[in-house]
Amino acid sequence: MGAYKYITEAFQKEYKARSEEYRQRVICWRRRPAVERVERPTNLARARRLGYKAKQGYVIIRTRVDKGRRTRRKPMGGRKPKSNYRFVQPGRSHQVIAEQRANRKYRNLEVLNSYWVGEDGNYKYFEIILADPTKPSVNISSTTRQGKSFRGLTSAGQKGRGTKKKTPNKRRRRDSTIKRRAKTRRKIEEIKKKAKMPKEKSKREKRKRVTKKKPKKAEKKEKTEAKK
Repeated sequence: MGAYKYITEAFQKEYKARSEEYRQRVICWRRRPAVERVERPTNLARARRLGYKAKQGYVIIRTRVDKGRRTRRKPMGGRKPKSNYRFVQPGRSHQVIAEQRANRKYRNLEVLNSYWVGEDGNYKYFEIILADPTKPSVNISSTTRQGKSFRGLTSAGQKGRGTKKKTPNKRRRRDSTIKRRAKTRRKIEEIKKKAKMPKEKSKREKRKRVTKKKPKKAEKKEKTEAKK
C-alpha cells in the first residue's frame, strides 16, 4: 500500500492548492457528457479501497450532478398556494443521485460504491464503480442484490438514511467512559449516605396509637394501701 499512500496525498494536494492540472481536468469534464464511461479511475487508491479491480466485469462511470437544490416539477394545475414554490429538497445526497443516474444508463450492472473526484461552481463530479454479476471474474456477493442504488443499500444511501454504523473514535469513547465512571461513583456515594442515615418511621408506624404501659403488681399494692 506504499504507492496508494502517495497517490492519495498527491490528489489531496491538487485539490487544496487548486493546481493547474486539477483545473484543466475539471474544465475538460465540463465539456464531456453528464454520464460517461472512463477507462481507468482518476483516484486509483480510493477506487481500489472501495472494491474496484482491473478485471473484466468492473466498470468506472463518471457522472456530473448540478449543485444546490432541485427545481420543482410544473404540472398544469392552476395557480394554487400549495404549489407556489420554486425549489424542492430532493431528500438524497448528490452522490446518491449520481449513482442512480449511472445505474439507469447501465441497467445490467450493479453499483458497488462511488467516490468524489472534483467540483466547480456549478457541478459535482463522482466516479461510480459498477460490476457485472454475470461475469465469472466478479466474485462479490453484493452484486447479487439487485437495485442497490435505488433502495438505499449503497454506502452513500445508508449514510443518507441514517442506518450506517458509526464507529466512535477514541475521544468519544474516552469521554463516554469518564461519564459512566463518574455516574457510578455518584451512585455509590448516595448508597453509602443512605446506609449511615437513621431509618425514618413509615406512615403506618406513625399512625399507630401509643398504648399506655400497664402498672406492675407492686405499684398497685402501694396505691391500694395509700387509699386505705
